[in-house]
Amino acid sequence: MFDVISVGHFAIDSIFLPNRHMPFVVLGGSVAYFSFAARQLNATVSVVSKVGGDFPSAYLWWLEQEGIDLSGVVKVESASTTRFELEYSSDLSNRKLRLKNKAPTITVNNLPKCLRAKAIHVAPVAGEVSYKVVKKLKNCADLLSLDPQGLVRKFDEKGNMTLRSVKNKRILELVDVYKSSLNEIKAATGMSRLDSALKTVHSYGVETVIVTLGVKGAVLSVEETIYDIPAYKSKRIVDPTGAGDVFVGGFLAEYIRGESSAWCACVGSAAASLVVEAVGPTFFGDKAEIYRRARMLYEKEIKQ
Repeated sequence: MFDVISVGHFAIDSIFLPNRHMPFVVLGGSVAYFSFAARQLNATVSVVSKVGGDFPSAYLWWLEQEGIDLSGVVKVESASTTRFELEYSSDLSNRKLRLKNKAPTITVNNLPKCLRAKAIHVAPVAGEVSYKVVKKLKNCADLLSLDPQGLVRKFDEKGNMTLRSVKNKRILELVDVYKSSLNEIKAATGMSRLDSALKTVHSYGVETVIVTLGVKGAVLSVEETIYDIPAYKSKRIVDPTGAGDVFVGGFLAEYIRGESSAWCACVGSAAASLVVEAVGPTFFGDKAEIYRRARMLYEKEIKQ
């Protein structure tokens, strides 16, 4: 049994950063950022995903070298991997997301027969996971976590993205931990205010709701008790891609060990502050640095 399993598409991201004409082409997908973060905290990690024949073997080698189990990754040689273009504004506060290609959806038949974990994190990026799959996953873990970003994204014929509500909200009834950005939780619930959006998600039976707020930190709501989780001030912000995925990876790696939700959120915030200091899922610091930053947040901001 694994500590955590993440489910969703690996991607190939072309990241356009300010003052640079050519993009950085890197491994992407929420499952990548989540898995690296959880492994950095010594969790045993597996991924269920589907990629195309163009998915670089170097990425698979890298993931395996990091100790991430890939037995649940299906490679469809005749298909192409999910690809995104991410173009950031000059201050990195906004981005345009374009879908260039989508790999085949993940089906119930793609799930490994012996699938068991303390926590499963469902993290679609382009609608590749259905309610049926999530319902099956619910029975394979002690705790089910969801980042619905891939369920609230709508793409036009050119791949440009807008947000919409979750079509099948019954999926929320299966979830123990919910994580999304502020714009995504508003879109998912149809609520314009954060407090209303939090209450709406809780109304489906979700115990823990995390809303990431970028450089402003995050909001943690546990059975409607609210905690403001500060962001650790990074040495520099180079690429904010995947920070939210790293946050929940750090959160769940601690949560399954029985730590308090507030502490787990500080670990998530600390881990996110490291990944943004480099491009792509390449820099996570070491475990000691993650915990050092987390203790600073927890002792100074949460416990007082």
